[in-house]
Amino acid sequence: MKIQAEALLFDNDGTLVSSLESVYRCWTQWAREYGITAEEFARVELHGRPAAEIAADLLPPEKVPGAVARIEELEVSDVADGVVLLPGTRELLESLPMDRWAVVTSATRVLAEARLAEVGIRPGLLIAADDITRGKPDPEPFLLAADKLGADPARCVVFEDAPAGLQAGRAAGMTTVALATTHDASELSADVLVKDLSAVSAQATAGVVEITVAG
Repeated sequence: MKIQAEALLFDNDGTLVSSLESVYRCWTQWAREYGITAEEFARVELHGRPAAEIAADLLPPEKVPGAVARIEELEVSDVADGVVLLPGTRELLESLPMDRWAVVTSATRVLAEARLAEVGIRPGLLIAADDITRGKPDPEPFLLAADKLGADPARCVVFEDAPAGLQAGRAAGMTTVALATTHDASELSADVLVKDLSAVSAQATAGVVEITVAG
């Protein structure tokens, strides 16, 4: 399958890198520190959502800013032991011009940059939780990335592993590619479904990127 695109927009965790062990280790400690029960914690969707929204689901408003600062502190300090590159990531990114792709993450900029630096990825454009007012599943993060790259949203391709991110991509009017790295395929609604980025290759010519999806 081939897709013509002006820009490729990648989620980070679960798409380019895996930090699931770190995420659950840190959030479990955070919940314990804030007296949140396992039952309360289990009812909240973690993956693909900004920390501020997760904290707001679980804590009184006055505690949210401090709680967000604390989870960022825990996760940044855990980067060295908890982040690995996912298959196909480096090969795909190295085949793309720097001005044709971006990382669009629900993490804060400090945390996203720490995780990416740990595996040697330095995007030309990073859209993080600090840059937006409404996180995924709202389309704002992807629309902002398209605007900064000068790309037509309808000609952008979103690569995501989380239902919230895929919903955001669809709402932005973009083509969506789901990666079955963290969720069962039955939970993912997208234009294309792949195991991971090893199934994707790309070739850039004259401002257009031709994406090839194997399978």
